[in-house]
Amino acid sequence: MTTRQDLFSLARHTRDSASLFVKDIGNGLLVVSHNTLALVGLAVVSVLLVFTSQAGLREKLESATLGWLSARQEARAEAEGNTLMAAAEPDAIARATATDPRELSRQQAAVAHWLARRYSVAPEPISRLVQEAWAVGQRAKVEPTLILAIMAIESRFNPFAQSSVGAQGLMQVMTRVHDDKYEAFGGTLAAFDPVTNLRVGVQVLKECIQRAGGLEEGLRYYVGAANLAEDTGYAARVLSEHEMLKAVAAGRTVPTMTTTVRPVREAASAPSTGDSAQVALLR
Repeated sequence: MTTRQDLFSLARHTRDSASLFVKDIGNGLLVVSHNTLALVGLAVVSVLLVFTSQAGLREKLESATLGWLSARQEARAEAEGNTLMAAAEPDAIARATATDPRELSRQQAAVAHWLARRYSVAPEPISRLVQEAWAVGQRAKVEPTLILAIMAIESRFNPFAQSSVGAQGLMQVMTRVHDDKYEAFGGTLAAFDPVTNLRVGVQVLKECIQRAGGLEEGLRYYVGAANLAEDTGYAARVLSEHEMLKAVAAGRTVPTMTTTVRPVREAASAPSTGDSAQVALLR
């Protein structure tokens, strides 16, 4: 009987010991887990505080992450044959000289669409030039339709045009003569930026008109024919285009198919040596 009681007592003690051991292990794991989670939480909070307080460090990490993701995307795109992905430039639109014609006034939009049809160019870049001609013309007290007429006769709205004597851009400004006027725009290469060429050209035109004392004679100065017997009809063509544009701006119907406009700068004979300085000063 005593042996049986001893066995039962031993089994009970063993069970109690095992239960206590398991319970202690569980409590220990729970404490460790709580401490581990607390440490992880503290680490996360510390990292967040560091990145929140140091904007430069956060920006570097964001930039590095974005660069890594972009590189992976470009590599995947190139592997699939898409070569544009590596050359993508979302900010390229900022360089585009273009405006939605719907953003113009009715008067400006009419002029833009008429010029687009007449010279077979897109209405968006023409709209930007029309918009700029109105803004610059108002400041310089030069009619915007005159500015646009000069661009039409000089370059037919080709911003990369260059004459045999070195006149460049939309308004065919003599860049080497008026290089000082391009300093405010970063240098003479700005001659091929349409808006810059327009602004410089208007300044040159204004100086020519002031020096000549009148519009028609000022146009002769502008084209470099002030000291020549005739200007090959340049002033007459500009003024004719000017009148048509004024009519379009006034809301009248003007046909776009008229006499072919041709460049005249190369047609004018060269000024004599004694007069070249005066012409160069203005051109």
